[in-house]
This record gives sequence, structure tokens and C-alpha cells, in this order.
Amino acid sequence: MIYVTGDIHGTIDVNKRLNGKNFPEQKKLTKNDYVIIVGDFGLIWSGDKEDQYWLKWLHRTKSFTTLFIDGNHENFDLLERYPVEEWNGGTVHRINDSVLHLMRGQVFEIDGVRFFTFGGAASHDKKWRKEGKSWWAREMPSEEEYRAGWTNLDKHRWEVDYVLTHTCSSSALAHIAANYPTDVEPDGMHAYLQAIQQRLTYRTWYFGHFHQDAELPAEQRLLYHRIVKIR
Repeated sequence: MIYVTGDIHGTIDVNKRLNGKNFPEQKKLTKNDYVIIVGDFGLIWSGDKEDQYWLKWLHRTKSFTTLFIDGNHENFDLLERYPVEEWNGGTVHRINDSVLHLMRGQVFEIDGVRFFTFGGAASHDKKWRKEGKSWWAREMPSEEEYRAGWTNLDKHRWEVDYVLTHTCSSSALAHIAANYPTDVEPDGMHAYLQAIQQRLTYRTWYFGHFHQDAELPAEQRLLYHRIVKIR
């Protein structure tokens, strides 16, 4: 089984979101089942005992395997120290044996379905943050990552089952801005994802970042608190 949910922001929501009361379905899951977090995972933040406690909690006490894409609120200095390996057709950072970071611009085949992943986003609150302490420029993709996404979709003939991103396409942003309060401004990443949206064949596109749960046009789903079963 595969479930998808929105931002957990590390120690703020990890227990609340994934405890047995709020997510009772986990009782039937095994480490061959997956919960995917679409950015702002946040447990690779300070590397302190609290981070390590919750990473071990996910590994040792949760029945499922946790997968996540990065958001804008991650410590990229720490995240990029984890070992990189190939997993299910794409590239991951292995955090521990049951917590994996799905890297940008990758295509994974998980439980018989194909996912395109692209983390990252611009922080609209970065003026209140300190570089290297609470904000990292690597929140935005590199040109190499943009190219990798395009190349990997070429290899798969622009057909996947699901798209997992943290932020969204330009058209999705316009829809959100018209219906919900947001300080997010259009940027090159939205344009890049818009170009992908217009060309890619997919079933559903899941993203987070905006702290709402909503269904959007073009089979796009904005997730925050909801935990959605997709397989």
C-alpha cells in the first residue's frame, strides 16, 4: 500500500500526523508499504537528539517505510551528507533503513506504479531566516536537477502514474492565489513545473507547501493534513 500526505515540519507534526489514532490504517502495514511526505519533512534539521529520536521512531516503531521529497524548510547541508544510492529506478539519500529521501528529477517504480519526484521551493519567509541556520539556497533546484528531470521523463516517454512535488505549476499557483491566502510569488520553478504539466501524461499530481487540503484542476491535489491512499 502507498499513502501520501503533506508537510510535517519535523518535530512539529510528525507524531500528531502519523500516530496510531490519526492514522489507524498503519496497523495493517509492513515495511513493504509506504507513506510519502511531499516536502518540508523537517527531521533533517539540526542533527540533534530530538531529530534522531524521531528518525528512530519512524524506523523502529512504525510498521511502514517513510519516503519524502524535500521542501524549502530542510537543512540541505545535513541532508546532502547522507549516502546516495540507486533505489527502485531513481536516486535517493538513505537516512536509515526505512526512511529515504527521493531526490529531485527522478522517476521511481514503487509497488508497480511510476512516480516522478521534484522537491524544493522558494521560501517566502526567508527574510526572517538566517542562511545556513534556518534557510538554505539549495531549497531551489540547480540547473543540473532541472535537466535531470527532463532527461528522466524523456527516458520514460513522458508517462508516469503520479507526480510528487513540494510546490506546484504556474497554473496551479494561479488557482491557489485566487482561492486561498498565499504569499508565494511566481518564479522559475513554477514555470518549469508548468512546462512538465503541459507535456506529461499522469494520473494525479500531489504537492504540499501551501498548508491547505484541496482538489485543483488537471488532476492536481494539494495536501496538508490529509493522508491519501493511492494504492
